Amino acid sequence: MAIDPWPELPLAEWKDTLATVHMWTQVVGKIHLKLTPLVNHWWNVPLYVTARGLTTSAMPYNDRLLQISFDFIDHLLVIETTDGSTKTIDLRPCSVAEFYHETMAALESLKMPVTIWTTPVEVPDRTPFEEDQKHATYDPEYVQRCWRILVQTNRVLTKFRSRFIGKVSPVHFFWGAFDLALTRFSGRQAPPHPGAPNVAHFVAVEAYSHEVSSCGFWPGGGPVDEPVFYAYAYPEPKGFKDYSVQPPEAFYHTGMGEYLLPYDVVRTARSPDEVLLSFLQKTYEAAATCGNWDRRVLERQ
Repeated sequence: MAIDPWPELPLAEWKDTLATVHMWTQVVGKIHLKLTPLVNHWWNVPLYVTARGLTTSAMPYNDRLLQISFDFIDHLLVIETTDGSTKTIDLRPCSVAEFYHETMAALESLKMPVTIWTTPVEVPDRTPFEEDQKHATYDPEYVQRCWRILVQTNRVLTKFRSRFIGKVSPVHFFWGAFDLALTRFSGRQAPPHPGAPNVAHFVAVEAYSHEVSSCGFWPGGGPVDEPVFYAYAYPEPKGFKDYSVQPPEAFYHTGMGEYLLPYDVVRTARSPDEVLLSFLQKTYEAAATCGNWDRRVLERQ
């Protein structure tokens, strides 16, 4: 059967599953955080899109390596080590607490015990993972749809990334907010970040220590009831929010301080890649032009 590369993803149809899987990715993401040394702007903590789901990539554990991956085709959590040992956990309707305990037990059985701070971040509900019985929904169809969108977005963001020869992040999945992101840097330091809700102040300060133009995909929630592509600048330069961006459906969300483009605009376009690339390019130009970036040095001519 033909697979739709840009499937429908109405938030209302899977918001409970999204909330559950979000917490599952935080469990795995915090293991990644615990086992890896700090890299600038927390680049050591995200997950990465794979041909089957999301992965931590290889993490050091004493003289071995450990990798944890979500397989959204066979719906498994796959834990692998360099000594050939593998453990799998079925992704199914189960609570965050159950997922947490099963994951930690699997690591213990591999003689790779890990202790993490179990309080969720960047969400209003701070119920520790081991106590969270509320989030226990898993709809494999919608999880796979979201992953397929991440696959296509990863591809387009990688193409957009190639146009920039200055400092630029990998395309990576941040489990705090459950978004796929790419960040370009002007090369200049930024004023200390004022902080963000439900996250430690020092985390935001490290993340935004330098001027950025960031973009990515977010499945929605809170003030936005649909999946969107987003773009923002920090610090936001004068004139940024009034810049003429593309496509026409893109708009500046005052409450979030970001440009948003509804996912459905891209999904239903004759050429989704072109529409998305136009949004990424014009919002970057808004940041770079209004922020007086040295574009001649930073961009591939």
